[in-house]
Amino acid sequence: MNSGDVIKVLVGDRLVDLPSSAAAVVKDGGRLIPLRKSGEVLVVDRDVRQLVDVAVEQAAGAFATMQSIEATAVDDFFRRFADAIDNDDTFAPVLEANASDVASAKERGRATGRLELSEKMRSDMAAGLRMWADLQLDRLGFISSVAHDGWSVESWRAPLGVVAFVFEGRPNVFADATGVLKSGNSVVFRIGSDALGTARAIRDNLLNPSLLAAGLPAGVVQLVDSPEHSAGWALFDDSRLALAVARGSGPAVNQLGEIARQVGTPVSLHGTGGAWLVVGSSFDAERLRSFVENSLDRKVCNTLNTMVLLESGFSESLRAVGPALERIATNHGGRLVVHCGDARVIDACKGLAGVDTRREDVDPGHEWEWDDHPELTIITSTSIDDAVSLFNSHSPRFVLSVVTNVASEEEAAWAASDAPFFGNGFTRWVDGQFALSRPELGLANWQSGRLLGRGGVLSGDSVHTVRLRVRQDNHHLRR
Repeated sequence: MNSGDVIKVLVGDRLVDLPSSAAAVVKDGGRLIPLRKSGEVLVVDRDVRQLVDVAVEQAAGAFATMQSIEATAVDDFFRRFADAIDNDDTFAPVLEANASDVASAKERGRATGRLELSEKMRSDMAAGLRMWADLQLDRLGFISSVAHDGWSVESWRAPLGVVAFVFEGRPNVFADATGVLKSGNSVVFRIGSDALGTARAIRDNLLNPSLLAAGLPAGVVQLVDSPEHSAGWALFDDSRLALAVARGSGPAVNQLGEIARQVGTPVSLHGTGGAWLVVGSSFDAERLRSFVENSLDRKVCNTLNTMVLLESGFSESLRAVGPALERIATNHGGRLVVHCGDARVIDACKGLAGVDTRREDVDPGHEWEWDDHPELTIITSTSIDDAVSLFNSHSPRFVLSVVTNVASEEEAAWAASDAPFFGNGFTRWVDGQFALSRPELGLANWQSGRLLGRGGVLSGDSVHTVRLRVRQDNHHLRR
């Protein structure tokens, strides 16, 4: 077979052309991962496959060891890790590595808003670790009991196993991921290539020394040290995982979820971000301005992305939010971009300092990715019911806020909306640590459907299985 030849591979119900070089990768010890839904065939070379295989193997061994480790040792690790973050000397190499990552990303034209390790991010990392240390949580936790005549059955929360994460390029997620240790699990993760240098510095200077000093098995936290996207594919393709978590947005997250599901691994996926806010038929203008302003302070997944105004109160709503849009623009380099398909929005925003309105065909579910200048979509609807219908059909089904003085409008939206996170105020409350006093390992929207038996916030203490234990007093018991 010549190098330019193609081979046919059956993927689901379709034949897919692959270059003959793909066969050579498999022959060399690599792997092909066919995706039935999309028809893609992903190629993982030998070196990446072996790197992931070793990481998962070590994490699986560490999980077994963790079952006999005292809980106090895990809490000691969290405190040591937090102390190392707070120590300027030990943290200096991390800052140096992060500065290099940021500079490299800027040279390549990449966004760096989430990559830069700020003092706030640093303090939040340490605070989250100490929160885990102080949390009262037993690795084996009694849930309930059902009593029978002469015997009883108990339900117990128990560790789950090896948890895999694929993170976007935010350094703080390194500390977040270790939260699964609290409930007796081990973790393997891949971080985006933009932040890989920072992750290595955290691992070498903060994490590993803290694990060693606390007496935890070294393999209990594994970083897949590869910039290749295929490392994430290989990781989620490993059937030894107990749970696969993908943080980020867009097609890459959907692809990772498909890989994990094909091998039978449960997933927690955060798809497209972007929060929605619906303005009702009656509202308090000052409250509305505050909610808008506090929902557009920085770009993360729960940032306000789409605002829906009712036709009946269109002008009043825009007059109310105008001052907030001006303040947001002032706080972000003097510019805020409003995307709209309605000429009335253009007219109403004339004269607002720093507000750049653009009339265009807008997909209301499109998530705006911005670093310096906020971007917002404004659309209209005929009623609250229509606004909720727009949310259900066009949004990523993530965060919905309904600002109204009419209780029936809020209740109707609560009942009819496909939103795992619903409120009547600002959108940025959607965060595990902020809302639930639990360091967040991931958020899951309903882009791929509602979740079975759990909420949209994944936290370390929610990564568990349930075991049943029988206690039999009646030795004559039989079926």
